[in-house]
Amino acid sequence: MVLNHKGQRVPHVTFRVFEGVGWHNISTADLFDHKTVVVFAVPGAFTCPHSPIQLLGYNEYAQVFRANGVDKILCISVNDPFSLASWAQEEGADQVHFIPDVNGDFTRAMGMVINLSSQGMGYRSRRYSMLVKDGVIEKMFVERDDFETMPMVSNAETMLNYINPLAQRPKQMAVLMQMWRTMLSV
Repeated sequence: MVLNHKGQRVPHVTFRVFEGVGWHNISTADLFDHKTVVVFAVPGAFTCPHSPIQLLGYNEYAQVFRANGVDKILCISVNDPFSLASWAQEEGADQVHFIPDVNGDFTRAMGMVINLSSQGMGYRSRRYSMLVKDGVIEKMFVERDDFETMPMVSNAETMLNYINPLAQRPKQMAVLMQMWRTMLSV
């Protein structure tokens, strides 16, 4: 069952992250309180071809999101911090903050765990996005199909349309979105 937590506070979870010279804890309060945050979740780093499309869309739209009141863009994945850092570097995603949900605690609390053991991936996150204002979930977009399908509602375009349908899109991303729509119609 897919849960929609609209109007609820994000679950209280502490993430263990590695940055710079060592490990530290960061809580959901640190990430969400007194901020407007766009979150998107992927089944895992390097889960091609759809997670990179989702990631690059949010990275490309980062300036537009900020111009429309978003303080941060977070990517949450049931991965270790090293895999996420490697993926971010490979994709050139420097506008997105990567949050490793190593044990899946946040994903479980959100009700977004999916079993991908048959694909050799174990328990991972369903693909979704959400807009969180001061720790409260304002809107969620949850993919209903298999993790291997194109993100239709959890992509940056859908989130930006919710926040401000009149926002000016980056030209490069508009071309990518048109190519994506063409691929879907074939």
